[in-house]
Amino acid sequence: MRVPGWSPAALLLAACLWRLPPGRGAAGTEEVIVGEAGKSVVLVCRNVSERADEVDWFHGDPGAVPPLFSSNATLPEDARLSLVDNSSLHISALRPQDGGNYTCKEVLNKTVREHRVQLLVASGPSNVIVSISPAAPLPNGTVYVDKRNTVMFSCTSNSHPEPTMGWTFQPPSSAPETFTEVNGTSTVYTLQNLSLRFQGNYSCTARNPLSGRSQTSTKELLVYYSPPSVPRCWAQTAQVGLMLQLFCNWPGGYPHPVLQWTEEGRDLENSSWVVNATGTGDTHVETLSSSRLLHGKEFKCVGSHILKQGKAETTCTVQIKAPSLATEPLKTCFVGGTVSLTCQVMESNPPARISWLRNVSQPEVEIQPGGRYLVTQEGSVSNLTIQNCSHDADEGYYVCKAENPAGLKEAYVSLTVKKPVNIVGVVGAVVVLLLLGVLVISGIILYYNPLLCLKGSIFRNQDSDDVFVLVDSDGEGEEEEREEEEATGNSNVHQVTALVNGNSTQAGYGYHFTESDSSELHSELSTEEVEREERLTTQRQIFPFLAEMDGTVGGS
Repeated sequence: MRVPGWSPAALLLAACLWRLPPGRGAAGTEEVIVGEAGKSVVLVCRNVSERADEVDWFHGDPGAVPPLFSSNATLPEDARLSLVDNSSLHISALRPQDGGNYTCKEVLNKTVREHRVQLLVASGPSNVIVSISPAAPLPNGTVYVDKRNTVMFSCTSNSHPEPTMGWTFQPPSSAPETFTEVNGTSTVYTLQNLSLRFQGNYSCTARNPLSGRSQTSTKELLVYYSPPSVPRCWAQTAQVGLMLQLFCNWPGGYPHPVLQWTEEGRDLENSSWVVNATGTGDTHVETLSSSRLLHGKEFKCVGSHILKQGKAETTCTVQIKAPSLATEPLKTCFVGGTVSLTCQVMESNPPARISWLRNVSQPEVEIQPGGRYLVTQEGSVSNLTIQNCSHDADEGYYVCKAENPAGLKEAYVSLTVKKPVNIVGVVGAVVVLLLLGVLVISGIILYYNPLLCLKGSIFRNQDSDDVFVLVDSDGEGEEEEREEEEATGNSNVHQVTALVNGNSTQAGYGYHFTESDSSELHSELSTEEVEREERLTTQRQIFPFLAEMDGTVGGS
């Protein structure tokens, strides 16, 4: 068999050298060399004499494999192999399969010396890749995550043998911190409940234990979170000039949201148009001129956040309204007293500025607090307090003026200043007149009917329905009552008429009693009525006492 590039003499010499056994007393040494794949390495043949006849290199033990390279023979050419100083083996562009045991054999005066070298070929680390999920990339390569998510960090590499892999975290403006290290070609860990303090650079480093070579891959991580609520909108008047300012506030997110004001229109083709450029920040302010017809217009703020992309819009609205007022049109103040004029804004957006004016002919002259005037405002209610009222200086019309960028509203209050009235004298006169009226009425009653207390029912028998009535009358009354009693025969009431004698003395009145024929009454009355008639006869005996009592009253 003919090997290309080899002559017959070279083949014969190589075969002889390969089969040449080591001589007695041959010395051997061991050495370990580490090389990196893709690079060059030199395997040194130790203790080689400069007078050596031949130096051969074997990839393995001599006698087991043919020579790899010889200084005295022409072997198949391998551009990667060469001799240095006619003894050391130079291997370029190392490959993993080049690793193993190498033997250097020296022949000097038929004496063989061997030197063994172990070559270890290290590969990598390479292709170190850091992965963070779930995460989204930014244009500059930085990734961001939602702090509510559980985030997984992984790192892989190619290396022979297996590398040592470690993670380091470097917060902004701080030194890096190593927090985990493992042996292998990959490593994984997770983080939960992230916050802003977890923002920073995450680096994965793979180190080859043979070559000591390392490679690092770094990713910058940002922790984002969206605002927890919805935007809040309001309107107010600019401090300088009568300008309308629209405020949209959506705090609590990172990074700042994007806020955009739009004006709602009725045109279907242009249902909404951008008021001005979009602003980035927790609060976006849009300033509009009051020259527009703003009353009733509705503005909408649209908020967007990087974590809410693809979701429904988050908005808030505000409607602009011109002011409307409510006042007390008529007020009165006494000279030297104090009065308060009240003006309330019932409706206004943005809140209206309230001012008081005194002179209607000069409406721009505003009443300033100080002296006798005190202007206070609580919410939408303004009060103008005038102290020590004066008829000449204070009586007249006052103007309450409310103004916002959507419009102006004025209301008039008429103030009347009067002289004070003696209230104590008026009340005293009324009380005196009432007392006099009561006394006059009481005198009239006592004068015309002095015996009013004696009239009425004197005696009432609980067992009988008979009633005695004492009547002060002349003689005609007695006859009329007797005729009525005879007309009502079933009556149970016996009337007794006491006639007052006109010739009676001061000692008392004389009383005469008249009654019907008892025999006729007994024939018509029942037994019960007869008993009542007897009790009546007994009760008549007490009338002398009544007569004495009546005479005493009359005498007095």
